[in-house]
Amino acid sequence: MRHNICMVSDFFHPNAGGVESHIYQLSQCLIERGHKVVVVTHAYKDRVGIRYLTNFLKVYYLPLGVFYNQATFPTLFTTVPMIRDICIREEISVVHGHSAFSTLCQEALIHGRNLGLKTIFTDHSLFGFADASSIITNKFLHFCLCDINHAICVSYTSKENTVLRASLHPSKVSVIPNAVDTSIFTPDPSQRRPGQITVVVVSRLVYRKGMDLLAAVLPIICSRHADVNFLIGGDGPKRVILEEVCEKHQLHERMQLLGSIAHSDVRGVLVQGDIFLNTSLTEAFCMAIVEAASCGLKVVSTGVGGVPEVLPEDMLRLADASVDDLVEALEVAIGDVRAGRGISPAECHARVAQYYRWSEVAERTERVYNIVAQDQPVLLAERLHRFNSCGPVAGKVFVLLVMLCYLWLAIVEWWRPRQLIDAVPDLQKCRDAVRLQFSAGGACGGDVVESKEPEQHPQKLDSDSKGASRPRRSSRPASHRSH
Repeated sequence: MRHNICMVSDFFHPNAGGVESHIYQLSQCLIERGHKVVVVTHAYKDRVGIRYLTNFLKVYYLPLGVFYNQATFPTLFTTVPMIRDICIREEISVVHGHSAFSTLCQEALIHGRNLGLKTIFTDHSLFGFADASSIITNKFLHFCLCDINHAICVSYTSKENTVLRASLHPSKVSVIPNAVDTSIFTPDPSQRRPGQITVVVVSRLVYRKGMDLLAAVLPIICSRHADVNFLIGGDGPKRVILEEVCEKHQLHERMQLLGSIAHSDVRGVLVQGDIFLNTSLTEAFCMAIVEAASCGLKVVSTGVGGVPEVLPEDMLRLADASVDDLVEALEVAIGDVRAGRGISPAECHARVAQYYRWSEVAERTERVYNIVAQDQPVLLAERLHRFNSCGPVAGKVFVLLVMLCYLWLAIVEWWRPRQLIDAVPDLQKCRDAVRLQFSAGGACGGDVVESKEPEQHPQKLDSDSKGASRPRRSSRPASHRSH
Protein backbone atom coordinates (compact mmCIF):
# COMPACT_ATOMS: atom_id res chain seq x y z
CA MET A 1 0.00 0.00 0.00
CA ARG A 2 1.50 3.34 -1.06
CA HIS A 3 1.14 6.30 1.27
CA ASN A 4 1.59 10.04 0.80
CA ILE A 5 3.26 11.10 4.03
CA CYS A 6 3.79 14.54 5.52
CA MET A 7 6.53 14.64 8.16
CA VAL A 8 6.06 17.66 10.44
CA SER A 9 8.42 19.04 13.07
CA ASP A 10 10.10 22.26 14.11
CA PHE A 11 13.41 20.39 14.05
CA PHE A 12 14.95 19.62 10.67
CA HIS A 13 17.93 20.33 8.43
CA PRO A 14 19.97 22.58 8.57
CA ASN A 15 19.53 22.19 12.33
CA ALA A 16 21.53 19.23 13.70
CA GLY A 17 20.22 16.70 16.22
CA GLY A 18 18.67 13.29 16.79
CA VAL A 19 15.14 14.27 15.70
CA GLU A 20 16.44 15.96 12.57
CA SER A 21 18.51 12.93 11.59
CA HIS A 22 15.62 10.56 12.34
CA ILE A 23 13.19 12.44 10.09
CA TYR A 24 15.69 12.68 7.23
CA GLN A 25 16.84 9.05 7.28
CA LEU A 26 13.32 7.66 7.77
CA SER A 27 12.03 9.80 4.91
CA GLN A 28 14.76 8.59 2.58
CA CYS A 29 14.05 4.94 3.37
CA LEU A 30 10.30 5.40 2.93
CA ILE A 31 10.96 6.98 -0.47
CA GLU A 32 13.09 3.95 -1.37
CA ARG A 33 10.13 1.75 -0.40
CA GLY A 34 7.90 3.56 -2.91
CA HIS A 35 6.09 6.10 -0.71
CA LYS A 36 5.78 9.81 -1.30
CA VAL A 37 7.24 11.92 1.52
CA VAL A 38 7.32 15.66 2.13
CA VAL A 39 8.69 17.46 5.19
CA VAL A 40 7.15 20.56 6.78
CA THR A 41 9.19 22.71 9.16
CA HIS A 42 9.68 26.39 9.96
CA ALA A 43 12.03 28.79 8.22
CA TYR A 44 15.70 28.83 9.17
CA LYS A 45 17.10 32.35 8.65
CA ASP A 46 16.84 33.00 4.89
CA ARG A 47 15.82 29.41 4.13
CA VAL A 48 12.15 30.07 3.36
CA GLY A 49 9.94 28.35 0.79
CA ILE A 50 10.58 25.00 -0.85
CA ARG A 51 13.80 23.02 -1.16
CA TYR A 52 14.56 19.57 -2.56
CA LEU A 53 16.99 17.25 -0.82
CA THR A 54 18.34 13.84 -1.81
CA ASN A 55 15.93 11.60 -3.78
CA PHE A 56 13.62 14.58 -4.37
CA LEU A 57 12.68 14.84 -0.71
CA LYS A 58 10.58 18.00 -0.72
CA VAL A 59 10.87 20.33 2.28
CA TYR A 60 8.47 23.18 3.04
CA TYR A 61 10.15 25.88 5.13
CA LEU A 62 7.12 27.82 6.37
CA PRO A 63 7.50 31.55 7.11
CA LEU A 64 7.01 31.13 10.86
CA GLY A 65 9.16 32.78 13.50
CA VAL A 66 10.97 30.89 16.26
CA PHE A 67 9.61 31.43 19.76
CA TYR A 68 11.84 29.36 22.05
CA ASN A 69 14.48 26.68 21.56
CA GLN A 70 13.81 26.36 17.79
CA ALA A 71 10.05 25.87 18.38
CA THR A 72 7.50 28.19 16.76
CA PHE A 73 5.08 30.36 18.68
CA PRO A 74 1.88 28.41 19.48
CA THR A 75 -1.08 30.02 17.67
CA LEU A 76 -3.07 27.00 16.39
CA PHE A 77 -5.02 29.09 13.88
CA THR A 78 -2.35 30.79 11.72
CA THR A 79 -1.00 27.46 10.46
CA VAL A 80 -4.41 26.21 9.25
CA PRO A 81 -4.24 27.72 5.70
CA MET A 82 -0.66 26.56 5.10
CA ILE A 83 -1.08 23.02 6.44
CA ARG A 84 -4.36 22.63 4.51
CA ASP A 85 -2.78 23.94 1.30
CA ILE A 86 0.17 21.56 1.55
CA CYS A 87 -1.98 18.52 2.35
CA ILE A 88 -4.27 19.17 -0.60
CA ARG A 89 -1.47 19.96 -3.07
CA GLU A 90 0.59 16.93 -2.10
CA GLU A 91 -2.48 14.66 -1.74
CA ILE A 92 -1.36 13.71 1.75
CA SER A 93 -2.93 10.65 3.40
CA VAL A 94 -0.83 10.47 6.60
CA VAL A 95 0.40 13.33 8.80
CA HIS A 96 3.36 12.13 10.88
CA GLY A 97 4.48 14.54 13.61
CA HIS A 98 7.76 14.32 15.52
CA SER A 99 8.80 15.55 18.99
CA ALA A 100 6.64 16.72 21.88
CA PHE A 101 8.75 19.91 21.98
CA SER A 102 7.53 20.90 18.51
CA THR A 103 4.60 23.31 18.45
CA LEU A 104 4.24 22.97 14.68
CA CYS A 105 3.99 19.19 15.03
CA GLN A 106 1.17 19.34 17.56
CA GLU A 107 -0.80 21.89 15.56
CA ALA A 108 -0.39 19.86 12.37
CA LEU A 109 -1.78 16.76 14.10
CA ILE A 110 -4.95 18.66 15.03
CA HIS A 111 -5.32 20.18 11.56
CA GLY A 112 -4.69 16.80 9.94
CA ARG A 113 -7.55 15.22 11.87
CA ASN A 114 -9.82 18.14 11.01
CA LEU A 115 -9.00 17.47 7.34
CA GLY A 116 -9.94 13.81 7.76
CA LEU A 117 -6.37 12.49 7.45
CA LYS A 118 -4.63 9.75 9.45
CA THR A 119 -2.28 11.11 12.10
CA ILE A 120 0.74 9.52 13.80
CA PHE A 121 3.04 10.95 16.44
CA THR A 122 6.61 9.88 17.26
CA ASP A 123 7.86 10.82 20.74
CA HIS A 124 11.62 11.29 21.04
CA SER A 125 11.84 12.58 24.62
CA LEU A 126 10.96 11.89 28.23
CA PHE A 127 9.06 14.27 30.51
CA GLY A 128 8.57 14.50 34.25
CA PHE A 129 5.31 14.85 36.12
CA ALA A 130 6.06 17.01 39.16
CA ASP A 131 7.22 20.50 38.09
CA ALA A 132 4.90 23.15 36.70
CA SER A 133 6.36 23.19 33.18
CA SER A 134 5.96 19.41 32.83
CA ILE A 135 2.36 19.55 34.05
CA ILE A 136 1.44 22.23 31.51
CA THR A 137 3.33 20.50 28.68
CA ASN A 138 1.75 17.14 29.45
CA LYS A 139 -1.74 18.65 29.47
CA PHE A 140 -1.26 20.17 26.02
CA LEU A 141 0.26 16.92 24.79
CA HIS A 142 -2.83 15.10 26.09
CA PHE A 143 -4.94 17.56 24.09
CA CYS A 144 -3.03 16.92 20.86
CA LEU A 145 -2.69 13.14 21.17
CA CYS A 146 -6.12 12.14 22.46
CA ASP A 147 -7.45 12.13 18.88
CA ILE A 148 -4.53 10.68 16.88
CA ASN A 149 -4.60 7.27 15.22
CA HIS A 150 -1.33 5.91 16.59
CA ALA A 151 1.86 6.83 18.46
CA ILE A 152 5.43 5.59 18.12
CA CYS A 153 8.10 5.67 20.82
CA VAL A 154 11.81 5.01 20.44
CA SER A 155 12.17 2.86 23.59
CA TYR A 156 10.02 0.94 26.05
CA THR A 157 10.79 3.47 28.77
CA SER A 158 9.60 6.20 26.42
CA LYS A 159 6.40 4.23 25.74
CA GLU A 160 5.59 4.00 29.47
CA ASN A 161 6.26 7.72 29.83
CA THR A 162 4.10 8.71 26.85
CA VAL A 163 1.20 6.43 27.85
CA LEU A 164 1.11 8.02 31.30
CA ARG A 165 1.57 11.60 30.11
CA ALA A 166 -0.98 11.53 27.30
CA SER A 167 -3.39 8.96 28.79
CA LEU A 168 -3.09 6.79 25.68
CA HIS A 169 -4.10 3.15 25.55
CA PRO A 170 -0.92 1.01 25.32
CA SER A 171 -2.30 -0.79 22.26
CA LYS A 172 -2.14 2.50 20.34
CA VAL A 173 1.59 2.93 21.02
CA SER A 174 4.33 1.00 19.21
CA VAL A 175 8.05 0.87 19.98
CA ILE A 176 10.35 1.44 17.00
CA PRO A 177 13.91 2.44 17.96
CA ASN A 178 16.18 4.83 16.13
CA ALA A 179 18.99 3.57 13.91
CA VAL A 180 22.33 4.73 12.54
CA ASP A 181 23.82 4.91 9.08
CA THR A 182 26.74 2.54 9.63
CA SER A 183 28.08 3.21 6.13
CA ILE A 184 28.94 6.71 7.35
CA PHE A 185 29.88 6.02 10.98
CA THR A 186 32.84 3.71 10.42
CA PRO A 187 35.84 3.25 12.75
CA ASP A 188 39.27 4.67 11.90
CA PRO A 189 41.79 3.98 14.73
CA SER A 190 44.53 5.75 12.75
CA GLN A 191 42.93 9.09 13.68
CA ARG A 192 43.56 8.56 17.39
CA ARG A 193 46.49 10.18 19.18
CA PRO A 194 49.18 7.65 20.08
CA GLY A 195 50.08 7.74 23.78
CA GLN A 196 46.97 9.79 24.55
CA ILE A 197 43.43 8.88 25.56
CA THR A 198 40.74 11.14 24.12
CA VAL A 199 37.29 11.35 25.66
CA VAL A 200 34.71 12.67 23.18
CA VAL A 201 31.48 14.46 24.06
CA VAL A 202 29.07 15.39 21.26
CA SER A 203 25.88 16.93 22.58
CA ARG A 204 23.80 20.05 22.91
CA LEU A 205 25.33 22.01 25.76
CA VAL A 206 22.12 22.34 27.78
CA TYR A 207 21.04 21.39 31.29
CA ARG A 208 19.07 18.33 30.16
CA LYS A 209 22.25 16.86 28.65
CA GLY A 210 24.00 16.99 32.03
CA MET A 211 26.55 19.70 31.26
CA ASP A 212 26.78 20.57 34.97
CA LEU A 213 27.87 16.99 35.63
CA LEU A 214 30.41 17.21 32.82
CA ALA A 215 31.81 20.46 34.23
CA ALA A 216 32.38 18.72 37.57
CA VAL A 217 33.93 15.59 36.03
CA LEU A 218 36.43 17.41 33.79
CA PRO A 219 38.86 18.77 36.43
CA ILE A 220 38.78 15.53 38.45
CA ILE A 221 39.73 13.30 35.52
CA CYS A 222 42.34 15.73 34.20
CA SER A 223 44.03 15.98 37.62
CA ARG A 224 44.19 12.19 38.03
CA HIS A 225 45.17 11.19 34.49
CA ALA A 226 47.80 13.24 32.70
CA ASP A 227 47.30 11.40 29.39
CA VAL A 228 43.54 12.02 29.12
CA ASN A 229 42.17 14.85 26.97
CA PHE A 230 38.59 15.94 26.23
CA LEU A 231 37.13 16.80 22.84
CA ILE A 232 33.71 18.47 23.17
CA GLY A 233 31.44 19.16 20.20
CA GLY A 234 28.19 21.08 20.40
CA ASP A 235 26.86 24.43 21.49
CA GLY A 236 24.31 25.82 23.90
CA PRO A 237 23.79 28.02 26.96
CA LYS A 238 25.90 25.74 29.19
CA ARG A 239 29.04 26.35 27.13
CA VAL A 240 29.85 29.26 29.45
CA ILE A 241 30.17 26.87 32.39
CA LEU A 242 32.65 24.67 30.50
CA GLU A 243 34.69 27.69 29.49
CA GLU A 244 34.80 28.83 33.13
CA VAL A 245 36.05 25.39 34.20
CA CYS A 246 38.71 25.54 31.50
CA GLU A 247 39.89 28.96 32.72
CA LYS A 248 39.74 28.14 36.42
CA HIS A 249 41.71 24.88 36.19
CA GLN A 250 43.96 25.89 33.28
CA LEU A 251 42.77 23.08 31.02
CA HIS A 252 43.31 24.87 27.71
CA GLU A 253 45.63 22.14 26.45
CA ARG A 254 43.54 19.30 27.89
CA MET A 255 40.07 20.13 26.56
CA GLN A 256 38.91 21.50 23.23
CA LEU A 257 35.52 23.11 22.63
CA LEU A 258 34.61 22.68 18.96
CA GLY A 259 31.31 24.54 19.05
CA SER A 260 28.39 23.59 16.84
CA ILE A 261 29.25 20.89 14.29
CA ALA A 262 27.25 19.66 11.31
CA HIS A 263 25.95 16.11 11.43
CA SER A 264 28.12 15.26 8.42
CA ASP A 265 31.20 16.21 10.49
CA VAL A 266 30.29 14.20 13.60
CA ARG A 267 32.03 11.06 12.40
CA GLY A 268 35.27 13.01 11.91
CA VAL A 269 35.12 14.06 15.56
CA LEU A 270 34.18 10.64 16.93
CA VAL A 271 37.00 8.71 15.25
CA GLN A 272 39.56 10.90 17.07
CA GLY A 273 38.39 9.51 20.42
CA ASP A 274 38.86 6.36 22.46
CA ILE A 275 35.91 6.85 24.82
CA PHE A 276 32.53 8.49 24.32
CA LEU A 277 30.93 10.12 27.36
CA ASN A 278 27.20 10.85 27.67
CA THR A 279 26.05 12.71 30.79
CA SER A 280 22.35 13.17 29.97
CA LEU A 281 19.87 13.58 32.83
CA THR A 282 16.98 12.29 30.72
CA GLU A 283 17.07 10.42 27.43
CA ALA A 284 14.51 8.39 25.51
CA PHE A 285 17.02 6.64 23.25
CA CYS A 286 20.28 8.61 22.63
CA MET A 287 21.43 8.17 19.06
CA ALA A 288 24.80 9.67 19.93
CA ILE A 289 25.97 6.59 21.81
CA VAL A 290 24.93 4.34 18.90
CA GLU A 291 26.92 6.50 16.47
CA ALA A 292 29.91 6.42 18.83
CA ALA A 293 29.72 2.64 19.19
CA SER A 294 29.50 2.32 15.40
CA CYS A 295 32.78 4.26 15.22
CA GLY A 296 34.37 1.80 17.64
CA LEU A 297 34.49 3.92 20.80
CA LYS A 298 33.96 2.59 24.30
CA VAL A 299 30.77 4.18 25.64
CA VAL A 300 30.23 5.52 29.17
CA SER A 301 26.78 6.91 29.89
CA THR A 302 24.36 7.79 32.63
CA GLY A 303 21.80 5.00 32.95
CA VAL A 304 18.74 7.22 32.53
CA GLY A 305 15.52 6.70 30.59
CA GLY A 306 15.83 4.32 27.65
CA VAL A 307 19.65 4.32 27.52
CA PRO A 308 20.00 0.83 29.12
CA GLU A 309 17.95 -0.60 26.23
CA VAL A 310 20.18 0.77 23.48
CA LEU A 311 23.34 -1.37 23.66
CA PRO A 312 24.23 -4.69 25.32
CA GLU A 313 26.22 -4.72 28.57
CA ASP A 314 29.62 -5.48 27.01
CA MET A 315 29.35 -2.39 24.77
CA LEU A 316 28.00 0.11 27.31
CA ARG A 317 29.18 1.09 30.79
CA LEU A 318 26.40 2.70 32.81
CA ALA A 319 26.68 5.08 35.76
CA ASP A 320 24.27 6.93 38.00
CA ALA A 321 23.70 10.60 37.26
CA SER A 322 26.22 11.69 39.91
CA VAL A 323 29.76 13.03 39.71
CA ASP A 324 31.35 10.23 41.79
CA ASP A 325 29.71 7.44 39.81
CA LEU A 326 30.56 9.00 36.45
CA VAL A 327 34.19 9.48 37.48
CA GLU A 328 34.41 5.86 38.61
CA ALA A 329 32.88 4.50 35.40
CA LEU A 330 35.09 6.73 33.25
CA GLU A 331 38.23 5.62 35.09
CA VAL A 332 37.32 1.97 34.50
CA ALA A 333 36.96 2.71 30.78
CA ILE A 334 40.30 4.54 30.78
CA GLY A 335 41.92 1.50 32.38
CA ASP A 336 40.40 -0.75 29.70
CA VAL A 337 41.80 1.44 26.93
CA ARG A 338 45.29 1.39 28.46
CA ALA A 339 45.19 -2.40 28.88
CA GLY A 340 43.65 -3.00 25.45
CA ARG A 341 40.67 -4.79 26.93
CA GLY A 342 37.23 -4.92 25.38
CA ILE A 343 35.70 -5.29 21.94
CA SER A 344 37.72 -4.22 18.92
CA PRO A 345 36.43 -1.22 16.91
CA ALA A 346 35.73 -3.43 13.88
CA GLU A 347 33.65 -5.91 15.87
CA CYS A 348 31.82 -3.09 17.64
CA HIS A 349 30.92 -1.55 14.28
CA ALA A 350 29.75 -4.88 12.88
CA ARG A 351 27.46 -5.50 15.85
CA VAL A 352 25.88 -2.05 15.62
CA ALA A 353 25.29 -2.60 11.91
CA GLN A 354 23.49 -5.82 12.79
CA TYR A 355 21.37 -4.25 15.55
CA TYR A 356 20.27 -0.98 13.92
CA ARG A 357 19.27 -0.46 10.30
CA TRP A 358 17.17 2.39 8.95
CA SER A 359 15.63 0.05 6.39
CA GLU A 360 14.19 -2.01 9.25
CA VAL A 361 12.91 1.12 11.00
CA ALA A 362 11.17 2.19 7.78
CA GLU A 363 9.64 -1.26 7.32
CA ARG A 364 8.20 -1.27 10.84
CA THR A 365 6.94 2.30 10.43
CA GLU A 366 5.27 1.27 7.17
CA ARG A 367 3.37 -1.43 9.07
CA VAL A 368 2.00 1.27 11.37
CA TYR A 369 0.88 3.29 8.32
CA ASN A 370 -0.90 0.23 6.95
CA ILE A 371 -2.65 -0.36 10.27
CA VAL A 372 -3.95 3.20 10.64
CA ALA A 373 -5.05 3.20 6.99
CA GLN A 374 -7.69 0.63 7.99
CA ASP A 375 -9.10 2.84 10.77
CA GLN A 376 -12.68 3.94 10.19
CA PRO A 377 -13.47 7.68 10.09
CA VAL A 378 -14.52 9.16 13.43
CA LEU A 379 -17.57 11.40 13.73
CA LEU A 380 -17.10 14.93 15.02
CA ALA A 381 -19.24 14.17 18.08
CA GLU A 382 -16.91 11.32 19.07
CA ARG A 383 -13.85 13.52 18.58
CA LEU A 384 -15.35 16.25 20.75
CA HIS A 385 -16.09 13.67 23.42
CA ARG A 386 -12.41 12.69 23.42
CA PHE A 387 -11.32 16.27 23.89
CA ASN A 388 -13.91 16.83 26.61
CA SER A 389 -12.49 13.87 28.54
CA CYS A 390 -9.16 15.69 28.96
CA GLY A 391 -10.44 17.35 32.16
CA PRO A 392 -13.41 19.09 33.77
CA VAL A 393 -12.07 22.54 32.83
CA ALA A 394 -9.34 21.86 30.26
CA GLY A 395 -11.69 19.57 28.34
CA LYS A 396 -14.20 22.36 27.77
CA VAL A 397 -11.41 24.69 26.63
CA PHE A 398 -10.09 22.07 24.20
CA VAL A 399 -13.57 21.50 22.74
CA LEU A 400 -13.91 25.24 22.17
CA LEU A 401 -10.50 25.42 20.45
CA VAL A 402 -11.33 22.52 18.13
CA MET A 403 -14.68 24.05 17.19
CA LEU A 404 -12.97 27.36 16.44
CA CYS A 405 -10.46 25.48 14.26
CA TYR A 406 -13.36 23.87 12.39
CA LEU A 407 -14.97 27.26 11.87
CA TRP A 408 -11.70 28.79 10.64
CA LEU A 409 -11.15 25.81 8.34
CA ALA A 410 -14.63 26.31 6.87
CA ILE A 411 -13.85 29.98 6.21
CA VAL A 412 -10.57 29.05 4.52
CA GLU A 413 -12.41 26.43 2.46
CA TRP A 414 -14.85 29.11 1.26
CA TRP A 415 -12.09 31.64 0.65
CA ARG A 416 -9.83 29.18 -1.22
CA PRO A 417 -11.85 26.17 -2.48
CA ARG A 418 -9.86 22.99 -2.88
CA GLN A 419 -11.08 22.70 -6.48
CA LEU A 420 -8.81 25.65 -7.30
CA ILE A 421 -5.74 23.99 -5.77
CA ASP A 422 -3.74 21.93 -8.26
CA ALA A 423 -2.03 18.72 -7.24
CA VAL A 424 1.77 18.87 -7.39
CA PRO A 425 3.54 16.44 -9.76
CA ASP A 426 5.28 13.61 -7.88
CA LEU A 427 8.93 14.10 -8.76
CA GLN A 428 9.91 11.23 -6.49
CA LYS A 429 8.67 8.85 -9.21
CA CYS A 430 11.64 10.05 -11.28
CA ARG A 431 14.20 9.33 -8.58
CA ASP A 432 15.42 6.07 -10.15
CA ALA A 433 16.66 7.94 -13.22
CA VAL A 434 18.92 10.21 -11.14
CA ARG A 435 19.76 7.88 -8.23
CA LEU A 436 23.44 7.72 -9.09
CA GLN A 437 23.65 11.50 -9.13
CA PHE A 438 21.86 12.17 -5.84
CA SER A 439 22.39 9.10 -3.64
CA ALA A 440 25.44 8.67 -1.44
CA GLY A 441 25.21 4.86 -1.64
CA GLY A 442 25.13 2.22 1.10
CA ALA A 443 22.35 3.47 3.35
CA CYS A 444 18.92 4.68 2.36
CA GLY A 445 19.75 8.36 2.60
CA GLY A 446 23.42 9.15 2.98
CA ASP A 447 24.45 12.75 3.56
CA VAL A 448 22.08 15.61 2.84
CA VAL A 449 22.30 16.77 -0.78
CA GLU A 450 20.41 19.98 -1.36
CA SER A 451 19.28 21.29 -4.71
CA LYS A 452 19.97 24.87 -5.78
CA GLU A 453 16.47 25.51 -7.05
CA PRO A 454 14.93 28.91 -6.31
CA GLU A 455 12.81 29.19 -3.18
CA GLN A 456 9.11 30.04 -3.26
CA HIS A 457 6.45 30.69 -0.69
CA PRO A 458 4.45 27.44 -0.24
CA GLN A 459 1.10 29.12 -0.74
CA LYS A 460 2.28 30.74 -3.96
CA LEU A 461 3.72 27.62 -5.54
CA ASP A 462 1.87 26.42 -8.64
CA SER A 463 1.82 22.83 -9.74
CA ASP A 464 4.37 23.45 -12.49
CA SER A 465 6.73 25.62 -10.40
CA LYS A 466 10.30 24.60 -9.69
CA GLY A 467 11.82 24.57 -6.25
CA ALA A 468 13.88 22.74 -4.57
CA SER A 469 9.39 2.67 36.06
CA ARG A 470 12.51 1.59 33.99
CA PRO A 471 12.08 -1.86 32.45
CA ARG A 472 14.48 -4.66 33.22
CA ARG A 473 17.61 -4.32 31.20
CA SER A 474 18.15 -6.78 28.40
CA SER A 475 21.35 -7.99 26.80
CA ARG A 476 19.79 -7.23 23.42
CA PRO A 477 18.96 -3.77 22.10
CA ALA A 478 15.41 -2.57 21.60
CA SER A 479 15.59 -3.16 17.87
CA HIS A 480 15.57 -6.93 18.42
CA ARG A 481 12.29 -6.99 20.33
CA SER A 482 8.87 -7.00 18.78
CA HIS A 483 6.61 -4.07 19.39
